[in-house]
Amino acid sequence: MSKDSVSIDRVITSGTFSLDGGTWDVDNNVWIIGDDTECVVIDPAHDPAAIAQTVNGRTVKAILLTHGHDDHIRFAGEFRDLVKAPIHLHREDWMLWQAVFPDTDPDHAIDDGQEFAVAGTTLRAIHTPGHSPGSVSFHLPDEGTLFSGDTLFNGGPGATGRSYSDFPTIIESIRTRLLTLPGETVVRTGHGDSTTIADEAPHLDEWIARGH
Repeated sequence: MSKDSVSIDRVITSGTFSLDGGTWDVDNNVWIIGDDTECVVIDPAHDPAAIAQTVNGRTVKAILLTHGHDDHIRFAGEFRDLVKAPIHLHREDWMLWQAVFPDTDPDHAIDDGQEFAVAGTTLRAIHTPGHSPGSVSFHLPDEGTLFSGDTLFNGGPGATGRSYSDFPTIIESIRTRLLTLPGETVVRTGHGDSTTIADEAPHLDEWIARGH
């Protein structure tokens, strides 16, 4: 299967995010990477039925979670039941999983550098802590694409003002692990519009100066 057959679909779903006693309305980007027969799904948030409709009967090889915040994981178990696929989450975010799903674990831990094969191409996990300890971005080099979760957005780093997050850590992750990717790399984010590494890289010092 050539890389030319790989498709990247986005489903935008709406729901809430809750942490530290607050709840906010959010729209999430759900990413589906594959071909006509198989795919992986990144962060199946809020609306399992709508996401399964876009999967459209394909074999889901893996459910990949960029991090453990509840807007990204609360419906992952229900989606797993629909598509019969294993859930992967970096172990340093399992405490966030267990806050939503007590006394249970994800199916597999994600390791830095781990590769996930789908549709003749490969996604590589990049551990990018800061927004949460176990935040992971997924690089799809064949397509010049990065799925950044809530680590890097159009306009700067993900939020670090709540529990388990740290601004110097997310800056280090972005500086050393993401801004080193080719400038033309398309950054497909967990919320909002996509961007590119080249568009974001010149602003690193501004982010550091403003502190968020």
